[in-house]
Amino acid sequence: MRLAILGIGAMGCLLGARLNPYADVTLIGSWAEQIKALQRAPLRVIHPDGREDLVRLRVSTGTEADAPADVALIVTKTVKTRQAAQTAARLLAPDGIALTLQNGLGNLEVIAQEVGMERAALGVTTLGAALDGPGVLRPGGNGVTTLAVRPEIEPQIRTLAALFEQAGLPVEVTPDARGALWGKLAVNAAINPLTALLGVPNGALLESAAAREIMREAARETAAVAAAQGISLPFDDPPARAEQVARQTAHNRSSMWQDLRRGAPTEIDAICGAVAQTGERLGVPVPVNTLLWRLVRAAEDMRNARLPA
Repeated sequence: MRLAILGIGAMGCLLGARLNPYADVTLIGSWAEQIKALQRAPLRVIHPDGREDLVRLRVSTGTEADAPADVALIVTKTVKTRQAAQTAARLLAPDGIALTLQNGLGNLEVIAQEVGMERAALGVTTLGAALDGPGVLRPGGNGVTTLAVRPEIEPQIRTLAALFEQAGLPVEVTPDARGALWGKLAVNAAINPLTALLGVPNGALLESAAAREIMREAARETAAVAAAQGISLPFDDPPARAEQVARQTAHNRSSMWQDLRRGAPTEIDAICGAVAQTGERLGVPVPVNTLLWRLVRAAEDMRNARLPA
């Protein structure tokens, strides 16, 4: 199988490193420092137990005449979804599919506009990883990747699932991945904006009664919006699940915290913003998600304006 992984951040490198021994993998992105690092030397993978691996990965800017891809795995930030989908449309083989494994809502719809709904696919992953810098990856342990299957793309999805299994990556195939999507959204909405606004790692949220209650309420609201659409989450207690993830990833600094700190656009619109807008449309009260959305957007505005402290 020929895989184009669109996105060369932590998730792209993690998937590239794990799938590379079993498939023809090319990582595609525009981060110049990362491209130079991966062209100069193998990816350095530092495991949670201290073991280290070196994995040679093929990288590209996507402007070259890359071989047609059977699957384009899109793992960019949501602000780059359309650009990645346009690249996928150009690189895919005639029967190739583009599959999103991104955070938040709305990515599938954007991808479908570029490649056609018949070739767009939804996936959800709870895999975690972080970069220490260009060319240095720290996996966060195995999560589950859920792939949504439809009759017209079933052969490609089944082949991709088999590839994940071969690489030791837990995978589930289901006709409806919305539960997994909204379950991940509930956790992201609870943890990411608070860590970004407070400037703390995930586990610190559990040390403050006030932060903990905001986190729990954001998860509750997201679950309520999902329920209003007839979507059941893959866990019974969303607030408890958010706390569990914060505890399991206690030392992690969320991608939203990192984005806000380094001046990059955050994914807040696709996370709390999507919950707030969907809740408003459905008549479900979502005051905490709405406030978190506005606060992160305000923090971005202040940062971009470079206002004095």
